[in-house]
Amino acid sequence: MSQEPVDVLIIGAGAAGAAFAWSMAETRMDILCLEQGDWVKHDDYPGLRMDWEARQFGDFAFSPNVRCRREDYPVNDAGSPIQVANFNAVGGSTILYAAHFPRFHPADFRTRTLDGVGDDWPIDYTTLAPYYDVNARMMGVSGLAGDPMYPPDKQVPLPPVPLGKLGETLARGFNRLGWHWWPSDSAITTAEYEGRAPCINAGTCLLGCPQGAKASSDVTYWPPAIRKGVRVATRCRVREITVDERGMADGVIYYDGDGKECRQRAHVVVVAGNGIGTPRLLLNSRSRQFPEGLANRSGLVGKRLMFHPYAMVTGIFPERLQGYKGPSGCSIISQEFYETDPARGFARGYSFEMLRGFGPVSTAMLGLTAGRMPHGEGHHRAFDELWDRTAGMVAICEDLPETTNTVTLDPELKDADGIPAPRITYRLSENSRAMLEHAVARGKEVLAAAGAGDFMVQAPLPVAGWHLMGTACMGVDPAKSVVNERGRTHDVKNLFIIDGSIFTTAAGVNPTNTIQALALYIADTMKKNLANLFD
Repeated sequence: MSQEPVDVLIIGAGAAGAAFAWSMAETRMDILCLEQGDWVKHDDYPGLRMDWEARQFGDFAFSPNVRCRREDYPVNDAGSPIQVANFNAVGGSTILYAAHFPRFHPADFRTRTLDGVGDDWPIDYTTLAPYYDVNARMMGVSGLAGDPMYPPDKQVPLPPVPLGKLGETLARGFNRLGWHWWPSDSAITTAEYEGRAPCINAGTCLLGCPQGAKASSDVTYWPPAIRKGVRVATRCRVREITVDERGMADGVIYYDGDGKECRQRAHVVVVAGNGIGTPRLLLNSRSRQFPEGLANRSGLVGKRLMFHPYAMVTGIFPERLQGYKGPSGCSIISQEFYETDPARGFARGYSFEMLRGFGPVSTAMLGLTAGRMPHGEGHHRAFDELWDRTAGMVAICEDLPETTNTVTLDPELKDADGIPAPRITYRLSENSRAMLEHAVARGKEVLAAAGAGDFMVQAPLPVAGWHLMGTACMGVDPAKSVVNERGRTHDVKNLFIIDGSIFTTAAGVNPTNTIQALALYIADTMKKNLANLFD
């Protein structure tokens, strides 16, 4: 790779990095993205093979500690009841996500003003609304206009994912209780769309979509960005961001796929990791100017880690529901309990995301874990009582930003290139525990109203560390935040952060849509202010 400095160096080719690169490509600047993973060929996705479900417990597991690919970095999450889940590749964790694609509510940006918790964002829903719309077009979002829980001008280009028998069954339960539900926004094509084929209801979404219907950013944003001249270098793991004598970022040191130490210089550095990878990189980028980690004069890098504590409530129904047909996490959403109600005993709220039924291997594993399926005699009978008879939901509970929930560098654990691994210290707050308890009770109510005769519950769901937020938070005060309202770090004028780590609060919905809207917004503000970008 040339030692000449690039104009813009992006670290990470996932949801945020891809959206940002596509937007910035129109400037015709020299833009390079370094990604520690590689391209994943769609022909290699497990969904094309008979053992697809088994591989969710191996090389396509959610947890990097289970996958143990070279491009993964280990995570010491022994100090957390929720395990970290991510994926390192071009497309990042959108390779494995369910593509459930809701937006934040306007109130989510004003939790301090409205509810006295968290902090207000320095931007609002109106700021991001046009970028949500751009993202819907680029990702190919399906949905239905008119949801009363959102502003009326929300735009999506495709009709919603069909509910199917399972979705209709659960919807009847909500109707009987008079509770809100709506077809969920999904980053999944339901018709031919810009060269992408529609969903064929295979149900292998969480292992990559061979059909290309699920909008992972390697099939949406990266192809047009590359056609416009953006370069992506894979198998390049960044160890640290370096600074010059003025305290400006001047490039990175990284390891290539053969483990060789390399240097890449840059005029502007943009970090697009995640709520774990970004603070890890900043904390490892120590220097004379930044002895506690780059851009960390506030002491907040790695603090205020937010997951979404998940409760999973599964109902067992007397009839078959055809639940294994269709996108695994995209059917209907309920936000009946989304906004704060003091009578519930906790601040903020949660969304219900409906789940399809499980495949045969996952059904068996669920039954064994729940103690409902013995080994040996009675196994097949118990399996038949569960197979295609389960339906349920996860409650996506809003996490509050607490400085005691942290990402730090582990003193012993390292990745394949010898870079210190992240260590997670996280506890469930009393607010989260009360919210989980409420969600489980309401989940059982709606499933019973839909016809379920029995239930299985996990709260919190241990493997649900998909949403990594808050560890380099956005704000106007340099003493209380890491980046400003334009994503630029307060301490380093040419260093920007665009991933979920800059979230001020977590809301009660999946964050990918908002991550990408933020990345598009930050790119747009940079383009509008190129002449005085560092002022």
